[in-house]
Amino acid sequence: MADWVTISSLGTAGGTLVLALATFASVRSANRSVRLTERSVLAGLRPVLAPSRPESPPERIQYGDGHWVTIPGGCGVFELVEGNVYMAMGLRNVGQGLGVIQAWHVQASTTMASVRPEESDFHRQSRDLYIPAGDTGFWQAALRDPQDPFHESLAAAARDQSAVTVHLLYCDHEGGQRTISRFGVIPDEDGTLVASVSRYFNLDRDDLR
Repeated sequence: MADWVTISSLGTAGGTLVLALATFASVRSANRSVRLTERSVLAGLRPVLAPSRPESPPERIQYGDGHWVTIPGGCGVFELVEGNVYMAMGLRNVGQGLGVIQAWHVQASTTMASVRPEESDFHRQSRDLYIPAGDTGFWQAALRDPQDPFHESLAAAARDQSAVTVHLLYCDHEGGQRTISRFGVIPDEDGTLVASVSRYFNLDRDDLR
């Protein structure tokens, strides 16, 4: 004779198990959707900086002490004037979000090691520099303190117009997705300092490599 109490209990347990599995699958799917939505939103805010194109219009910029420089498209400018090192580079934002340059690190070297500088080694920008999505802009900085450990080498590089490596630390307009782009600024056969990008380092998420 059938034990209907046992059968009923097993049926209830089976239904509960099916409901639990369905709930787990639903929650997992919802979490995946949330993650995908978040990544999509962040991608829409993410800036990616590269050198401006050779055909980009030149940028004419002024420094706080009244010094002016003109940056041809795709190039960098390093000048030594009365002991001050003036640095600038034409940029293009190939990402989808507004880029905000916060800090810089420059070294007089043609060697581009895979190890990025520590954040504590960067110089803060005296003002934020904004590069619109899909548009061009520039980076500028000046080194006036002769006691700065990089002043002597950068002054020599500016005087000789030799190659330098530039690291720029920037973020989106909300202060997130901090990234470091590494640029090489190298003289070509006519002495023009041509800029190129070689690597990106992600600070707030898993790196590319």
